[in-house]
Amino acid sequence: MSLLNILNIAGSAMTAQSKKINVIASNLANAESIVCKDGKFYPYIAKKVIFKLDPLKNSLIGGVKVFSIVNDPNPIKLIYDPNNPLSNKKGYVLQTNVNPVTETINHISASRSYQANIEVVKTAKSMIMKTLSIGE
Repeated sequence: MSLLNILNIAGSAMTAQSKKINVIASNLANAESIVCKDGKFYPYIAKKVIFKLDPLKNSLIGGVKVFSIVNDPNPIKLIYDPNNPLSNKKGYVLQTNVNPVTETINHISASRSYQANIEVVKTAKSMIMKTLSIGE
């Protein structure tokens, strides 16, 4: 594997983790949002990022890419609040499935992964510079 492949793999991981961080930020920003569909009000549904292997030519290894962004399968909460203008006839209100604690933990994990890949790029750069200075 060439050192340039290392840079490509680490770069793809940084791009994927950056997208994940953006989705997490969107989830946290929209946690209290309401969406109107077909004349009815629904809470914001959290999104999750799905990664996929981005293989190198003739290799079992490779980088990573964002395969898709899907709705979080966790259930929407049903809260009893009869005074809420969005409550149904029984007094229940649908609440988002965004969990701020889970989102914060996922953000920390994605940030650490991003930082680790920055270190990989720095190390590969150092190795390339040392390789270029061998003949001196």
